Amino acid sequence: MNGLSTILIAVGLFLLSGVYAFVKQEQPKGVVVLLSIGAAMALVAGVMRLDVWS
Repeated sequence: MNGLSTILIAVGLFLLSGVYAFVKQEQPKGVVVLLSIGAAMALVAGVMRLDVWS
């Protein structure tokens, strides 16, 4: 696991906690959807950069 994949996974988890907080605060659905898309993209990018796939 290199540094960039670790950072991407950490950012994805941070954004997921933001999604949870925004849902609890009843923020507009568009904001929650955009944040969740960003979190999913960061997590997928971090997992895809792991060296276990090759």
